[in-house]
Amino acid sequence: FFKVQDILENYKTAVYEKDVEKFLSMYAPEIHIYDCWANWESKGVSSWKENVVEWFNGLSEDGILLKVSFNDLVVEENSYLAFVHCAVTFAAYQQESGERLRQITNRFTYSLKKVNESWIIVHEHSSLPINMATGKGIFNLK
Repeated sequence: FFKVQDILENYKTAVYEKDVEKFLSMYAPEIHIYDCWANWESKGVSSWKENVVEWFNGLSEDGILLKVSFNDLVVEENSYLAFVHCAVTFAAYQQESGERLRQITNRFTYSLKKVNESWIIVHEHSSLPINMATGKGIFNLK
């Protein structure tokens, strides 16, 4: 991954293909993730792999293809570190019919570092705003 944008393209492709190894190739072994699903955090790529395998298996069992798009993308980088924040939309489609089933949008922040001339994600944080009256996440604020 010679450019930060390559990481984002790989992310989209790996999710669509449900390719666990391709997906994990973007992450540092010591990855630290704050996810807005189920767990407070994941530390280390093996912990993250468990979540990714469960996610991709669930999509396969349900016959769903997931298309990812990045919006409001901001990339700041220097020679060795990069910071990305954006809105990430996950749109679910029925694999057989191509029918669009649903979509959600989360806020994401990525911290990347350059190792051997390639970018890897060392920290990822996804979040949702919360409706204070109901305590539920808001998936499409914008």
